Amino acid sequence: MKEDSYSRLDYRRLIAWPERIQREWPFLEQVLSSGPLKRVLDLGCGTGEHARFLAAQGYEVVGIDASESMLEKALDRELPPNLSFVLGDLCEVETLVGGDFGAAICLGNTLPHLREPEDLRRLALGLRAHLPAGAPFLLQVLNYEKILSRRERYLPLNFRPAEDGELVFLRLMDPRPDGTVIFSPTTLRYRPDRDPSVEILASRRVELRGWRISELEAILTQAGFQRLQAYGGYDGSPYDPQRSSDLMLVATGA
Repeated sequence: MKEDSYSRLDYRRLIAWPERIQREWPFLEQVLSSGPLKRVLDLGCGTGEHARFLAAQGYEVVGIDASESMLEKALDRELPPNLSFVLGDLCEVETLVGGDFGAAICLGNTLPHLREPEDLRRLALGLRAHLPAGAPFLLQVLNYEKILSRRERYLPLNFRPAEDGELVFLRLMDPRPDGTVIFSPTTLRYRPDRDPSVEILASRRVELRGWRISELEAILTQAGFQRLQAYGGYDGSPYDPQRSSDLMLVATGA
């Protein structure tokens, strides 16, 4: 198992999950409801917030993540009978789970952790083995076309209340000419009444692949996915390579 790059970061505390999922749900519901089965595979499920929400909506959900620390948090509450989690490499998805799924999702900054085209091909081919005709695969990544061309260095700050000050989630980026991005997620404690007012609680260096839309579409098509539709966000807006903050692809198996 690879080193757990996120063992020091508590994503459950750093993101306003209920508000985020409520914003995302209309788009997610539209995509998931088009599938032939009410069974969803959550690739890179993290602490399980999306998986638990979908289970509460009546879906059978299986979440997979390579981070042991993330799954420990996902399992720290009792699981409903229609929800389960699996620890493992996404490239091994074909053997990690069994049976058919009506849809699959891969949200957040998960996919860029697969840095080689062969890894992404293995994921796509393994996923196709579990998606019958008409089952959608929704993937979301940052718009790396814009990040790489403009050499953008950071994402918006997240502020969260804490017992002692505020938590600030800082995400610095260093885009490289070869298409990789050094991602440095950092948690700060901000207490303006003290000196110094900022304390570093956790920081990691993670090397990512800045997947562009042409690369993703080529590999998904080769794996047998069809009807690829690109969006710029959960509002369903068209994808704009130079303006959208995200790239969202919906691919359907033949």
